[in-house]
Formats: sequence, structure tokens, C-alpha cells
Amino acid sequence: MGRSLKPSMVAFLAVLSMTVLVWILRGIGLLTFIPGSVLWVLILLSLLTAILTIVR
Repeated sequence: MGRSLKPSMVAFLAVLSMTVLVWILRGIGLLTFIPGSVLWVLILLSLLTAILTIVR
């Protein structure tokens, strides 16, 4: 009765959590050296993995 997650869902959750973590840490000033383009890449990667998860 244990339901395991699909690999695409695990990838989506990992990318999403990394994006949120970077966004929060950059917002409070701990990761100010990271350029905004890195955050945009993470957001787009989250969207792409979400689409991939939905399609599969």
C-alpha cells in the first residue's frame, strides 16, 4: 500500500524545491551573488519538468 512516486515527479519536486530555496535565500540576502538569470533558469526548468510530468 506504499505508493511510490514516478521518477519524473521526483525530478519535478527536486527542481521546484531547489528553486524555492534559492528564491527565499536570495530574497533574504544570503545568496545575493547569484544572478537573476540563474533564478529564471530554475523557474523555467520547474515549468518544463512539470509539463513533462503531466504529459507522462
